[in-house]
Amino acid sequence: MEPRARTVYSRAVSLDTGIPHSARIWNYWLQGKDNFESDRAAGEQILALVPDLVTSARADREFLARAVEFLAGEAGIRQFLDIGTGLPTANNTHEVAQNVAPDTRVVYVDNDPLVLAHARALLTSTDEGASDYIDADLRDPRTILDAAAGTLDFTRPVAVMLLGILNFIIGDDEAQTILRQLVDAMPAGSYLVVSHPTTEVHGEAMTEAVRLWNSTGGAEMRLRDQAGVRAFFAGLELLEPGVVTCSRWRPRATGGVTEDVSHFAGVARKN
Repeated sequence: MEPRARTVYSRAVSLDTGIPHSARIWNYWLQGKDNFESDRAAGEQILALVPDLVTSARADREFLARAVEFLAGEAGIRQFLDIGTGLPTANNTHEVAQNVAPDTRVVYVDNDPLVLAHARALLTSTDEGASDYIDADLRDPRTILDAAAGTLDFTRPVAVMLLGILNFIIGDDEAQTILRQLVDAMPAGSYLVVSHPTTEVHGEAMTEAVRLWNSTGGAEMRLRDQAGVRAFFAGLELLEPGVVTCSRWRPRATGGVTEDVSHFAGVARKN
């Protein structure tokens, strides 16, 4: 099937393969091929502290699929804004959503040059729907919203996906300001989906792993506890089962990760 999409915003970028990048480390943990020696070395150092992070990466990806299936199915959402999407793997947002509803429209946002280089893999869409890519930073929500408006209709409900990205916004006030800009731009009936590494599982090891990561020269990140992640949903209707380890968010009857992992997640509705 021919791709039906376009890159709606772009900027000059350079690829420094000597500095590890979170999206590429995640790709390595998910057994992808889009990573470099620096990413693999950093990934292995972090795994030495928290071996279960590979399981956590799988659980986070499985959460994405379950959340998108719910949103495109039961919730009837036909538009997704996926910010911090990372490198394409199996079960990307548009693939899951369009399998449920072929007319779904998805806009991906990331600021990694390697993600941009693989944008065409992300942009392949059904004939009925659309899948576009914006090269932009979460810290610039106005640019994201302006560019996404070329594909998404913000008078109709949108699901805003922020999986594993708010942990790179160190200040709580800055994170809340970004969230308010994004949520305020969405009409009633829209949804916010968040996953975030926490201190709730393997707390001491996760804290040391983040300290190690922050010493590598990559983008600084932080952990938050369950209450800190729940605060992202302030003013929204948090769906059951609330903010939980992502393997416990509406798990399937069989298959998938079942143990608690160090990523917590939630889904909320704007009323």
